[in-house]
Amino acid sequence: MTDAAVIDPHAEIERLRAEVEALRLRAEAAEAAADHDVLTPALNRRGFLAALRSAMAFCQRHEVPAVLLYLDLDGFKGVNDTLGHAAGDAALVHVAELLRANLRESDAVGRLGGDEFALLMLNAGLDEGREKARRLAAALEADGFVWAGEQAPLGGSFGVRAFAAHTDPEVWLAEADAAMWVRKKGR
Repeated sequence: MTDAAVIDPHAEIERLRAEVEALRLRAEAAEAAADHDVLTPALNRRGFLAALRSAMAFCQRHEVPAVLLYLDLDGFKGVNDTLGHAAGDAALVHVAELLRANLRESDAVGRLGGDEFALLMLNAGLDEGREKARRLAAALEADGFVWAGEQAPLGGSFGVRAFAAHTDPEVWLAEADAAMWVRKKGR
């Protein structure tokens, strides 16, 4: 006969349950992280496209208006060039926080890459989207960005597109992006 430890089956089951729960929580955290930007408090492109798909289905089914704003920062290259990349990262965080603070909780903000952001507003039409874009552009210019005591101007060019029974979120996003470029070139 050996002196092997006797394993209590109930204790082993509880240990395994706790381990499974810990793994489930880690999987949930990893899944949430997969949809959020690693730098800013915004969705990443993947997460924002998922939010768009969901909103499009909701809008189609319930005949609810929605509007999409596409933002390309003006002056961001100057922040990176004059103040450095750490300042550029901080400026992106600042912009994402400003966008989130000026939207409703039901709206979504995504960083699509680089210095481009998108905002989804449910229960809002083209006029509300244009007014929101105007106010956000004014807030960006008024706030600017301060790094290590140095002021760096920031602004933004917005493209605004209302939901028009789109079936592909990439198409809706491309339309808002094109509208943004028309505005940017018109300055």
